[in-house]
Amino acid sequence: MSNEEWSMSRHAYSDLTNVSPLVFLYLLKECYVYGTCKATAKFFALQHQVHQALHNKPRPGPAVFVARCLSLLPIFESHCEGFSHLMIAALRRLLKTGSTQEDLQEAKIHASKLFVIAVRGTKIHDDRILVKMLEVFGIRLTDINEVLFHSDIKNDSFEVIAKAFVDQFISKLLESQSYMTAVTLLEHLTIRHSEESFLHEMLEKQEYRAAEKWAAFMGKPMLCALIRGYVDRKLLKQAYELIKKNNLREEFPEVYKMGKESLICSSLKKLAEKGCWDIAEMRAKSDRQLLEYIVYLAMEAGYSEKVDELCERYSLTGFIKAKETEASLPHIRYLHLDELAIDDIIWVDEPVGLHEATCHIEGCKVIGLDCEWKPSYEKGSKNNKVSIMQIATEKMVFIIDLLKLSNEAPAVLDSCLIRIFHSPRILKLGYNFQCDMKQLAQSYEDFDCFKHFEMLLDIQNVFKEPRGGLSGLTKEVLGVGLNKTRRNSNWEERPLTRNQLEYAALDAAVLIRIFWHVRSQSQSTGVSNENNTQMEWKSHIISHGGDPTKIKKKMKNVKGCNAGIRESHNLSES
Repeated sequence: MSNEEWSMSRHAYSDLTNVSPLVFLYLLKECYVYGTCKATAKFFALQHQVHQALHNKPRPGPAVFVARCLSLLPIFESHCEGFSHLMIAALRRLLKTGSTQEDLQEAKIHASKLFVIAVRGTKIHDDRILVKMLEVFGIRLTDINEVLFHSDIKNDSFEVIAKAFVDQFISKLLESQSYMTAVTLLEHLTIRHSEESFLHEMLEKQEYRAAEKWAAFMGKPMLCALIRGYVDRKLLKQAYELIKKNNLREEFPEVYKMGKESLICSSLKKLAEKGCWDIAEMRAKSDRQLLEYIVYLAMEAGYSEKVDELCERYSLTGFIKAKETEASLPHIRYLHLDELAIDDIIWVDEPVGLHEATCHIEGCKVIGLDCEWKPSYEKGSKNNKVSIMQIATEKMVFIIDLLKLSNEAPAVLDSCLIRIFHSPRILKLGYNFQCDMKQLAQSYEDFDCFKHFEMLLDIQNVFKEPRGGLSGLTKEVLGVGLNKTRRNSNWEERPLTRNQLEYAALDAAVLIRIFWHVRSQSQSTGVSNENNTQMEWKSHIISHGGDPTKIKKKMKNVKGCNAGIRESHNLSES
């Protein structure tokens, strides 16, 4: 909403002494209609404004004022439901800080009359609003009784009639399958229906939240009946949660055990689907049954290496070996490092090896870059430090142990990486690598090498349309995708497995192959086509973390580098 509209509403609501409920609602409608925020934002902003306004002496009191507004709201048609929720929410907030007994008692009478009129057939408000109204004003059967018989005399026969009157409304709610609203009303008015048939009806309709709320209100026998109902329907997770919440473990020991196992298995399956195999293994806590379940999940995923790895580590027998597993599964081919003609993967964790790697890399015109770090699964926790960096050349991939070198030889690591990242002569290929650079800068704040870079070509930006990540792009360009099952490994573990090393190397090496494909397409075509983003790769080269539009200033460097790249590629093909 604009400042002008809000200033109007503040002025109008600053003193409600002489403002009638009708005028108040009209002003509320104007604020809502002319506000420019989205509906949800407007609702909460207006709720706050109404809450503030209810402190400004509405006559005869805030609770009565809201009750009268609720009786008038039906004439506002399409705004009736939303404004009713708004007024009730604002009053609920106000009543937490207190209200006079006289005001609240009079408001109860007004709201009770409104409820009785609605139950008798006059369409005033939505059923949920009527129940919320009973809750916020604290209306009980005695208040309804007073309205029905125009008497505050407590009489058992009168209360029976009042209960029968409310039962009409409850029957209507059940006919419309508004089970949660019906249960909320039963609980609020302390009306107990002891029949289990009501519970089974809610279970049949899969109204589990309503069934649990009602069973908790009715007590332990009904909670036990609900747990048995869950077990009959094989809803072990719900049964387990209910047993745990209501401390009924002694009554259902076997169900509790099965439910817990079901919950753990569900968690392990989700981790497996995300490729978080190491975390799943850790959660299994060496439980043989759970470890066997992870093996089955790995078999389903076609991750035969993980099957063999787990079977060997925990001496699990009776499982098919990897080669047999692969033969029995639908054949899915992934790109292998051997297909990229990579001669060697070199692990770099000493200063001498880092110097040698840097000298080799400085002699290259094009390199592929990637990073890996241990995934973090705790909500709200910081990302772990970047563990390794992969730098691929035409024939070799260097995997640099950032964790070790940053601790044992930080100055050497910083100096060597400056020579690579700050060099305008080396074209650096990455996939969403600016995200990696941000992670690197956060992981190693004192290092200068990650605060600046020259000549970075992010392959993701060359192909603007999403293609399922690097694996999808690789399949699009080279005809075969990447196996991402090892993506969420524990990259801080030392030594890394051969499979981890090959996975890491492949992600960096494939970028060079994709680049040559893009460049050869550009040279062979020579003109724009439907995927002309491939032909404009040079415009995506960025430096200093800057905007690609500023690349024009560096086009001389790009052209010079391009000549070197052509020469390098020709040599690699010969």
